[in-house]
Amino acid sequence: MRKLTGVVCLLGAMVLSAQAQAEEVAVLDWRAALMNSESAQSSISRLEGEIGDQQREAESLGNELQGLQERLQNEGEMMPEAERESLIAELQQKGRRFEQLRQQIGQAQQRSEQQFLEGAESKLEQAVEQVIDRHGIEVLVDPQGVLHSSRDLPNVTDEVTQIFNSLN
Repeated sequence: MRKLTGVVCLLGAMVLSAQAQAEEVAVLDWRAALMNSESAQSSISRLEGEIGDQQREAESLGNELQGLQERLQNEGEMMPEAERESLIAELQQKGRRFEQLRQQIGQAQQRSEQQFLEGAESKLEQAVEQVIDRHGIEVLVDPQGVLHSSRDLPNVTDEVTQIFNSLN
C-alpha cells in the first residue's frame, strides 16, 4: 500500500511539474497580435483611404519614369540634342514629384502607425497581463528571441489578439 501511495504521489508530482513547466514559458509575437487586431485593420483601411490617390499617382509615375529611363538608354544617343534634353528634363521633373509623393506617403504611414501604437499600448498591456495571469506564465518571449527549445512552447499570440479586440 505504501508503494502504491508513493507511486500515486510521484505521478501526481510529475503531472503538476509538467503542467507548471508547460505554462512557465510561452511565446508571444506582439507585432502579429497587434496587426491581426480589428483596430489595426481599421487603422490600415483609414490610411489607405487617406493616401490611396497618392499611392496610385506614385505607382503611375514610377512606371512612367521607368519607361522614360529605358527610352533614354535605348534611343538617347540617336536622339537630337533638344529631344534628349527635353526627355532628361521630363525625367527630372517626374522624379522630383515621385520623391515628393514617396515622402508624403511615408510620413502619413509613420503618423498613422504612431497614433495606432499610442492608442493600442495600454490595451496590449492589459491583454498580455490577462493571458499571463490566466496561464501562470513566468517568462514570455518573442518568437524571434527563441534560439532553441527542447519542447514546443505555447504560443499565446492569438489569445492576446482576441482579448485585445474585446477591450474597449
